Amino acid sequence: MSRRQVLSLVPAAGLLGVAAPARAAVPGPAAVSGAVAGAASGAASGAVQAVDHGRLLANTVAILAGTPEVNARPEVAGKLTAIVNAARQRLTAMDQAGDGELFAGLALGADDVNLRLAYQYLYEIALATRTPGSALEGDATAARRAADGLAWLHERYFGDQSAGYYGNWHNWEIAIPTHVSRTLALLPDELRGDLTPPYLASMDAYLRNGKDGDVDLDSRFHTGANLADITANRILQGALTGDDARVAKAIADQSTVFATIDPYDLRHGNTDGYYADGSFIQHHSVAYTGSYGRALLTRVVQTLNMLQGATTGFADLPAVVYRWISDGFAPLIFEGWMMEIVKGRAVSRTTSGYTDLNVIVEAIADLAEHVDDPLPLKKYLRFLPAADTTTFVSPGGIARYAAVRADASVPAADLNPAARSVAFNAMDRTVHRRPGYAFALARSSERISKYEYMSGENLMPWFQGDGAYYLYLTGEDQREVYGVDYYTTVSPYRLAGVTAPVEERRTIPELYGRLWYENPGHPLNFTSSSESQNTYVYFPRGENAFSGGATLGAYGVAGMVQSDDVAYTAKQEGLLPDDFVAYRNARATKSWFMFDDEIVVLAAGISGQGGRDVVTTVDSRIAAPGDAVALTGERWDGRAWQAGGAATPLRWLRYANGTRGTSVGYAFLARRPVAAGLETVTRSRRVVRTGNPDTAVTKNVFTATVAGDDALAYALVPHATEAALRRYARGPVSVVANTRDVQAVRHEGLGITACTVFAKGPRLAGRLLVDGPAALIVRQSGRRTEVALSDPTMRRDHVSVLVPGRPLRVSEAGEGVTVRRVPGGTLVRAATRHAYGRTFTAILH
Repeated sequence: MSRRQVLSLVPAAGLLGVAAPARAAVPGPAAVSGAVAGAASGAASGAVQAVDHGRLLANTVAILAGTPEVNARPEVAGKLTAIVNAARQRLTAMDQAGDGELFAGLALGADDVNLRLAYQYLYEIALATRTPGSALEGDATAARRAADGLAWLHERYFGDQSAGYYGNWHNWEIAIPTHVSRTLALLPDELRGDLTPPYLASMDAYLRNGKDGDVDLDSRFHTGANLADITANRILQGALTGDDARVAKAIADQSTVFATIDPYDLRHGNTDGYYADGSFIQHHSVAYTGSYGRALLTRVVQTLNMLQGATTGFADLPAVVYRWISDGFAPLIFEGWMMEIVKGRAVSRTTSGYTDLNVIVEAIADLAEHVDDPLPLKKYLRFLPAADTTTFVSPGGIARYAAVRADASVPAADLNPAARSVAFNAMDRTVHRRPGYAFALARSSERISKYEYMSGENLMPWFQGDGAYYLYLTGEDQREVYGVDYYTTVSPYRLAGVTAPVEERRTIPELYGRLWYENPGHPLNFTSSSESQNTYVYFPRGENAFSGGATLGAYGVAGMVQSDDVAYTAKQEGLLPDDFVAYRNARATKSWFMFDDEIVVLAAGISGQGGRDVVTTVDSRIAAPGDAVALTGERWDGRAWQAGGAATPLRWLRYANGTRGTSVGYAFLARRPVAAGLETVTRSRRVVRTGNPDTAVTKNVFTATVAGDDALAYALVPHATEAALRRYARGPVSVVANTRDVQAVRHEGLGITACTVFAKGPRLAGRLLVDGPAALIVRQSGRRTEVALSDPTMRRDHVSVLVPGRPLRVSEAGEGVTVRRVPGGTLVRAATRHAYGRTFTAILH
């Protein structure tokens, strides 16, 4: 195994002890990574490593403000202008402040967001005074005003613990300390001297989710990206006071985020972080690579830069971060767009999508300075669309990124192979990529939340984890087809891929008149950040165990049993208050089979429950009102279909956007009435997030749905022509089984039979005898047979399949796979205990 693979498997304690490889004498990646492990190990043993606090502070200032050499580069000019403009705007606001204000219009004393902004504004002023080449560089008056502002805020609004800690805990424990710590680092010694001790004492006291004013690794708040933020702040705070122990302890705490999460051997009960399959989870059950995962990535890379040359003896952690990018981020980025399936409540933000890439690109540019072989990362930077460098944190990051982009000797290359199918089973997500498109699927289970709502964000999320999928087409401006406008104009009951009951639901603010459910007197103690709020309101999990799939090379299968969420079940059991509202879900058993030219979708056991009607959405797509959108189709009797009118059994349907030159086809493999049409929808972006501007969005919305509880089978065909859709009447895809127990598809052109078996015990999927529950792909080509097996329930010790016919021999078998000849064929058995949905493969001949 490569060093990178080894590091990905080492638990936290072992990770810190891995020796760094020898490197050149010039301080570089090995020196930085060696420093982290040494300081962390020293903190754990009580033998604190020496820290060059001056170097650490200088590194931090260089990260934030740049250096004379860096800032002289033309690519950095825009950043310098932005820094100066922001500072001047804040200074003007200080000049215009009225009585009781530090900045004009920013009322303080009851609004934690305004207090955070006040500290941010002071940081922006201090930053301009330390930025080489800035028009405010060395401006002693401006620096003094920033220092005086810190003193003023501490005296009136931060120092009094009895008056503070209202609103969101994150502002008090992370956001405000971030701005304070950085501002102190930027101020001259003579200005920060008297400010630092009281501020450190106050910040420690506000760390109320910690222990004794420090990080508590057993706290549910001190995990993943949140832990990285807190510890980065504490590293800087230790440097400000020359406190070796504080720095070393913070490094040791942050180093735990590098450990791959083992769900069968949790450290401190923590499930937040990166998993072996590339999944990232935050909030214990939310798929979150695209938001909190980005925050963790940028913070740990900044820490590497902060510590460079400031301490010694830590392991090659950059190699672990490299794996996060190649296996975790790259599959989820399509032509510069971060996919919706891993952004939690952030899907409702107007800045989500292409702008998500900026943070990731800056981190990659910095990480390339710390890994042994930076070439693949540099190729990827040249492959991705150009980032908006004005959003970068560091002028140095801009310079490094610009140098790579300008280096014609580095060829552009994706970190993804052209064809790739990824089962992120640890976070119930699937990504299937081909030249020309990417398919992204969001599932849920007893392990992973159905959705995330919080703080007035993502107000109508109810079905986002019930098999909602997104088909991204190459060459599209994804802002025109997905992002916040998709959720704004498409009905939450008609997200692509969703089976939903026919009913109307209300948002949390509509239900309770506030952004959360409040009932502190109940035994479950419902407050804004209580565990009960998380469990039943913010990100409820499902009740189903079956959610997962398998991959075979670049092909994939996934399945899911749609269930109620834990809130509805708890309400029926009398565990929740009478005024708590919980909604019953529809039921369905679903599978997705992912090939080259099509994704086949099967659904069975569909029910609205409780006598409600139920609708399954084949697809919903949006377009600009002026786009030339055309719908064509063909009935099962061969007659042409015309849009509008009653639902009609269709053999195929095609959606084409002539303006953008894109199309999607739908080949129906079962005779069901399909309702399809276009509708012009205008809504405010505020319907999905209270903090969005009240901006009206108008879109041409296409929706294709199938009503009722009969089994459903269809294929999504990206870039389909009408001629290609007509060919599906003769193959190459056929449905082998479609019941609530077994769903299976045969692709003749590829020689693939794939199935999901939901029932217990042996079940036939065509000629294959599968011991379920299981997910399976079998590919036969000449005398070669490939088998891929997984346990989507993550509960079984073994999964097996009997491949009928002549007895086969083993050419290759993965760890945990046994093959033996039995009467009637060949039995392939995988030891799936503690595999957490991982795929097991064997090649037979």
